[in-house]
Amino acid sequence: MMDSQPANTEAVAPVATHARADAGDVQLLARMGYKQELRRHYSTPQVFAIAFSIMGLVPSIASTLSFSLPAGPVGMVWAALASAMPTAGGLYWWTHYFAGPKWKNPLSFLIGYSNTLGLIGGMCSVDYTLALMILSCVSISRGDGWSASRGVIYAVYVGLILFHGLCGSLGGRLMPRIQTFCIYINIALVVATVIALPVGKVIRGGSLNSGHYVYGRIDNETTWPAGWAFMLAWLAPIWSIGSFDSCVHMSEEAMHASKAVPLGIIWSAGSASVLGFLVLSIIAATMNPDVSATISTKFGQPMAQIYYDAVGREGALAFMAVLCIIQFLVGLSLIVAASRQAWAFSRDGALPFSRFFRHVTSNYLSWGTPIFCRLVWGEERFTPGEFYTGRYSRPIAWVAVVYLLFGVILSVFPTEGPSPTPSNMNYTIVINGFVWFGCMAYYFLFARRWYIGPHMTVDESASTASDNIIFVPAPHALPTEALGSFDHK
Repeated sequence: MMDSQPANTEAVAPVATHARADAGDVQLLARMGYKQELRRHYSTPQVFAIAFSIMGLVPSIASTLSFSLPAGPVGMVWAALASAMPTAGGLYWWTHYFAGPKWKNPLSFLIGYSNTLGLIGGMCSVDYTLALMILSCVSISRGDGWSASRGVIYAVYVGLILFHGLCGSLGGRLMPRIQTFCIYINIALVVATVIALPVGKVIRGGSLNSGHYVYGRIDNETTWPAGWAFMLAWLAPIWSIGSFDSCVHMSEEAMHASKAVPLGIIWSAGSASVLGFLVLSIIAATMNPDVSATISTKFGQPMAQIYYDAVGREGALAFMAVLCIIQFLVGLSLIVAASRQAWAFSRDGALPFSRFFRHVTSNYLSWGTPIFCRLVWGEERFTPGEFYTGRYSRPIAWVAVVYLLFGVILSVFPTEGPSPTPSNMNYTIVINGFVWFGCMAYYFLFARRWYIGPHMTVDESASTASDNIIFVPAPHALPTEALGSFDHK
């Protein structure tokens, strides 16, 4: 495979390398218009661990408890883009690079805001689920049928948000080691769950559900038709693998980023697919055949009830405690990815107070748009990196776009229908609509006067980085003086 490098027409300003930063990483970033500002201290396994930790496997299954589906071709397409152009901005940078001249500024502005706010929203979702898990542990330990009120749930949730923010701000140097730990604890929980659930169920006098029940039983606990109820189960994998782009946001802190980032995407999505299917099969084999009883558990979390039925009160508490720890690490990894995306967007002057947020102290719409832009406008500008799917690239990309469009449509449907009430309505469309409309209104009324896309920071010029780059292959065939240049068209 070939690395993607820019054409030689003009020298790039010298860039000082940070400690442990590979010269090739720094130069590739410089050719994209950015100087090295973040410390490169994430190895390939640690980059993988960022996304693997956010996916969370068992915690994500506990949060959604539906059939987990593979990541599909989306991760493969993203890996190709990340290998060719590894930058912390990722989605909005690629969108600006590949989109047509009339669309690149507004589209990259929209994608940048959608991705930034989406990651922040994901953080809220993770911490809300973590609050429910913690309170389910309290309910199990009390054993008197206690359930938390909305006020208690909200108080715990707010506390977790604040604590995550504090940890994310102060624990920067420890993050790579924490990500390594995430790999081991996630795999350990998968192994323990796969063994303990069936063994515990049998020891306690229960029996395992049949293969037909596990793989052929259809239950419809919604008011939608059975076919659409099955489609709604796809919300679980969409939610679970939804942050595999987090690897991209770590590009400027990864060693050998053109390899580490795409491998992180593929490994995390692939392992979540295989291990997730295994865990869900075991859960289906050991759960109460009465699905409604599990859903309406007094513990507030179906997974807590499944553990309770299989391994008893003490065992359920132990497993749920580990689940809470991993879910906290999921949030910690997510806040790392969100902060890098916000920093990259601020570096390009798009967020309010960008001059403040861009400084570094020494102490599924968003996902599909860059792929679509590459297919429609930017095929000639795309040169493969070290990861490339070859002749299958275009069909995989189109499948990815269709799947992501399906995911966007699915995510706005209420789980109860066809006539939802205000209490069971899915307000995703309202929130996303407000974000999209507000973002575009802000752009056309104000931001279009000053937002011109990614900015070069190598020489702090006001030029647009993605406009001034043409990637050409085979850096090893180019002389040193020919590397690191921009084609000013």
